[in-house]
This record gives sequence, structure tokens and C-alpha cells, in this order.
Amino acid sequence: MSINVALTHRTTYTYDRLISLGPQIVRLRPAPHSRSLIKSYGLTITPEEHFLNWQQDPFGNYLARLNFPERTEKFEVVVDLVVDMSPINPFDYFLEDSATETPFTYDEVTKKELSPYLEPVEGGDLFEDLVTDEKKRFLTAGDETNDFLVGINQRMEQAIRYTTRMEPGVQTPEETLKLKLGSCRDTGWLMVALMRRLGIAARFVSGYLIQLAADEKSLTGPSGPEADFTDLHAWTEIYLPGAGWVGIDPTSGLLTGEGHIPLAATPWPQSAAPISGGHEPCEVEFDFDMHVTRLSETTRVSKPLSDSQWASVRKAGEQVDRILTKHDVRLTMGGEPTFVAS
Repeated sequence: MSINVALTHRTTYTYDRLISLGPQIVRLRPAPHSRSLIKSYGLTITPEEHFLNWQQDPFGNYLARLNFPERTEKFEVVVDLVVDMSPINPFDYFLEDSATETPFTYDEVTKKELSPYLEPVEGGDLFEDLVTDEKKRFLTAGDETNDFLVGINQRMEQAIRYTTRMEPGVQTPEETLKLKLGSCRDTGWLMVALMRRLGIAARFVSGYLIQLAADEKSLTGPSGPEADFTDLHAWTEIYLPGAGWVGIDPTSGLLTGEGHIPLAATPWPQSAAPISGGHEPCEVEFDFDMHVTRLSETTRVSKPLSDSQWASVRKAGEQVDRILTKHDVRLTMGGEPTFVAS
């Protein structure tokens, strides 16, 4: 199965007068560790008069640094992306023998390399209670590591109701637990904080989430979106010995798959903002648009050929028959040769 989709993401800032823009940092290019196959990537910037330098931050994420020599009334960023949405098995990895069961630890060298992702996050009473409960589960010897990850991810999804929150910033773990409500970035950061307290290296990830409508409605559960959909999203990645960084999405309770396209993975949420920078004081109007379009897809059991496609197949077959007849090409069918020993 293969589905190629085009993603377009436009972000527009309109100012009430001509202003000077400071350097702008854009983190909207798929990260090097993205598991999805990125077939093409384009970045269009307005105003046209600008200087763009591609860089990598201390954590290996791509970022575009923009400088604008002239004053402007508009700053716009347009991302065009073509992605192969072939299914990805989220469990397609191997674990070191020492990490197949909980609890597990890192060797001293690895622990030192992962130190930014092990730095504790402060929390209040509710967070400490959560840490105590989950630590008991983690320290229970003999539990499969994958089972533990699936369980803790699903518990977070069930404990925190999802909401679209337009306010800037990320809630503290204590705020999210108190409200029992949060956006994807709030729940993702809560999971990062929790994992670190269990001794598991974790980082915050911002990226694109692409969800395609199912070919057929589910008979046993939710069928997913009614139409193809994309949005900016946030989740968590943890470091497992042997597997490397593995994505878990506490908003959905699932591990990350082909629809999760990481843009920036950092120890702290503020380092993963899609666009950051300064400008002169002014009034700003903000607007954005995101959509996906299917470019091509293979025929599959859940979505066979349509009537029009079958008509095209028959038309092509009839044309081949006419050509064969014209050249007096005749087809015969024979039986399988048989050998009989004497």
C-alpha cells in the first residue's frame, strides 16, 4: 500500500504598518530522524527580499534563519511537502537484552550523553503522586518494556482530556493534572516530565500530524476522521537501549506512525517553537491554513478499483485485442508437460 500526499502549510503575519523584523527562526522542516519518507520539501518566504541560512540546532534539528534588510507589512511562511504515507509499524525496532523488561537502566556513557533529556522537571503534589504510582509499576521486575510503554501511554490519554488551546506556552505538569485537561503540547510535556522521573530519557517533539480518512468505517470502534486532515501536533520521544528514540503520543494513547512527522525534538518545549523571532512594536493579525491532498495511491483490498477505473482497464484490454487481431497473433493454451518413468 502506498499513498503519496501533498501537505501545504501557510502562516501569515500582517502588520498595521511598515516595520523592521529581527532575525526569524523557522523550524518547519522534517527532522533527520523522521521515519516517514519525505519525497520533496519547499519553503517560500514573503517578503522576497530576505537572506536564508539553513542550520542545525544543538540537537540536530533543521532550522531556517531569516534576515530581512527592508521594512515590511507582511511576513509569510509557506511549506510544501510531499510525503509517502506507506504504513509504518511503530514496534519495528529491537531492544537490547538489558532493556526488554522493566526496570532497565542506561550504561554510564549513554547516561552522560542523554543528560539533557534526563534533567528532572519540577512538579507539585499531584505530579509527585503520579510519579509514585508509575514508579511502582516500572520497578515491578519482569514486565515487558513494550507493555509498560503502551500502558503508561494509554493511562495518560485516559487521564487528560484533549482541548485545542490557542494561548501561548505550555502548562506545567501540575497544571495539566489539576485541570485534567490540556492540549497536545501540555500532555506531551507531562509525559516527558514523568518519564524523566522514572529514569527514562525523554524529549519534547513538535511536528505535523497527517490523518487520512479510512477506506471503510470501523465495525468495532472509532473510524477516525471523516476527511483527510493535517495539523501541527506535539508528542514525546523516549530513548530505549537498542531501539534509539521511540515516539509515543499521549494525546491518542498510541505510538507514533507514518502520520507523525517530527520537525523539532528538544529537551524543552520553548526550543521547539515552529516560528520564533522579534519585531518592532505594532498591531499584528495572524492567519494560517493547512491542508493535505492525495496525489497518488495504490489499489488495495480495502479500496478496490472504482467503476471508472475498471472501464479504463477494459478499454485498454479491448485496444490490445484489436492490435493482436490486426497482426494475426493467436494465443493458445496447452497442458503441463508430463514425464512418466518406464
